[in-house]
Amino acid sequence: MTIAIVDYGSGNLRSASKAFARVVGELGLHDEVLVTGDANVVARADRVVLPGVGAFGDCRRGLDAVPGMVAALNEAVRQRGVPFLGICVGMQLLATRGFEHGEYPGLDWIPGEVVEITAPGLKVPHMGWNDLTIVATDHPVLAGIRTGDHAYFVHSYHLRAARAVDVLATVEYGGRIAAVTGRDNIVGTQFHPEKSQAVGLQLIGNFLRWRP
Repeated sequence: MTIAIVDYGSGNLRSASKAFARVVGELGLHDEVLVTGDANVVARADRVVLPGVGAFGDCRRGLDAVPGMVAALNEAVRQRGVPFLGICVGMQLLATRGFEHGEYPGLDWIPGEVVEITAPGLKVPHMGWNDLTIVATDHPVLAGIRTGDHAYFVHSYHLRAARAVDVLATVEYGGRIAAVTGRDNIVGTQFHPEKSQAVGLQLIGNFLRWRP
């Protein structure tokens, strides 16, 4: 089995790949973790991870700049139905559109918009550890993760999903913010699982065993 971590010039690739390789080893799996900017590899992968660090528009431009990558993501995830994990801006790119320093199209896999955090009296970006509230308590990717568990966030914008059913977990920061979103074979985390210690490793392990 191949786990493709998409390299499009915007992502915490080293930390993410190390975290996935660690969990693969701990679970005794034989999956191959590949950091790749090759659209053909992504199209054929058994699992796809889309990281993302920076502004929404920059990440979208970076994705579009890799020949065939958006088509490969749609082929693997939407047509073949392979398990997909988006991380931070990689989750935000699932939205219909983003409004960070302009308006940019997303992949439109999770209907909604990426908008600025409004948190009067609190610093933006939302940075550091915060408590999760698990909404979809029966979702396999959240197995063993409970309300009150901590995850590590760094973001100034958030995905405001059009459908409540697509929000799997939330975090409070000047209001309720989507911490995990998902539908079908797709899941995304606003927090960084590769930086979230036990919670992050649990989520990665759940994702690797997930059979949507």
